[in-house]
Amino acid sequence: HRIQFNETTAKAVREALSHPRDINEKLFLSQQARRILDRLVGYKVSPILWQKVKSGISAGRVQSVALRLVVDREKERRAFVPVEYWNFKARLAADTPPEFEAELAKYQGKKLEIGSAEAAAAAEAAITGQPFVVTAVTEKERKKSPPPPFITSTLQQAANQRLGYSAKRTMGAAQKLYEGLELGDSGTVALITYMRTDSTRIADEARDAAREYITETLGPDYYPEKARHFKSKAGAQDAHEAIRPIDVSLTPSDVKLLLPKDLFTLYKLIWERFVASQMSEARFWDTAVDIAAGPGLFKAKGQRLIFPGYLKVYGQEAGDEAKSLPKLVKDQELTLLELKKEQKFTQ
Repeated sequence: HRIQFNETTAKAVREALSHPRDINEKLFLSQQARRILDRLVGYKVSPILWQKVKSGISAGRVQSVALRLVVDREKERRAFVPVEYWNFKARLAADTPPEFEAELAKYQGKKLEIGSAEAAAAAEAAITGQPFVVTAVTEKERKKSPPPPFITSTLQQAANQRLGYSAKRTMGAAQKLYEGLELGDSGTVALITYMRTDSTRIADEARDAAREYITETLGPDYYPEKARHFKSKAGAQDAHEAIRPIDVSLTPSDVKLLLPKDLFTLYKLIWERFVASQMSEARFWDTAVDIAAGPGLFKAKGQRLIFPGYLKVYGQEAGDEAKSLPKLVKDQELTLLELKKEQKFTQ
C-alpha cells in the first residue's frame, strides 16, 4: 500500500495513514523509468565531466537538458545584431497638476521608425515650437485578477525581485519553513507546503480557510463571487500542491518575533501571495490620451485605482504601476516643458 500527504503536519500524516491506497502500477513504472533515465544519462555523462571539467560533479536527465537549453540561447545571443532606434518623450503640463510624460508613437502619419542621429535631429526640429493639442481621450474601467499561488520558479523570481534573495537563499529558507520550526509553546510547526512544485493547485480545505479569513478580516467585498481555481500549465507534473501556508490563520504578524528575518520575510511573501490569489479583482479607471504636435503623434497612459481588491494584501509587481494623469479634454492645448530624445539599440 501507499500513503500520500502534501504537507508535513500531524493532521495530514494521520489522515493519509487512515486512507492508504493500493500501489498504482503506472506510477510505479514511471518511477522505474526515471531511475533508468538517471542511470543511462548520469552514469555515462558524469565520468566525461570528471575527466574534462572537474571530479565529483554530476550530470543527469535534468542538468544535461538544462545545459543544452542554456547553450542554445547563448548562441542566439552572440549571433544577435543590434539595431539603432530613437525614442522621443515630451514632459507636458495641463491647467491642473500633475505634470506627465507622453511618448512619440507616430511621425508623419507612420509608426515611429527613426534609426539615425540625423533623422532624430530633423524630427526634433519639426516638432519643437508646434502646439501640443489633445486629439482624443479614452477612458474605460479595467479589472485585474490576482496572480496564482507560488510554484518553485515564481517563488524564486518574486523573492529575487522583492527581497533581493538568490535562488539558493530562497530555497534554503523555504526548506526550513517546510520542515518546521520551534514556535514557542506550539512546539515544532511546519509553516508551508512542499516548496518544489510546478502546480498551482490547492487543497479544498485551504481554499475554504482562505475564504473564511478574507471575509472575516477584510470583508465580503474582498472575496470573489466564485472561488478561484487556477489551471496548471500543460506539461506540469502536478505531483504537489502550490506553495502555500499550511495554516492561513497563522499570519506573518503572529510569527514575526519567532522567526529569523530571512524566514519571516519569505513566509510573509508566500502567505500574502496565497491569500491574494483567493481575493477579488482590483479595479482601475484607465485613461489613454492622443496628443498631436506638428507631424508627431504622442500618446500617454494613466490609471486611477477604484477598488484595491487583492492589491490590499499583495501589492503590484515592479513596473506594473501606471502613472497618474490630470483631467484632460479633447482640443485642450498643453504646455511643453521639455522634449527629450534618446538613442537606443535593440538587445
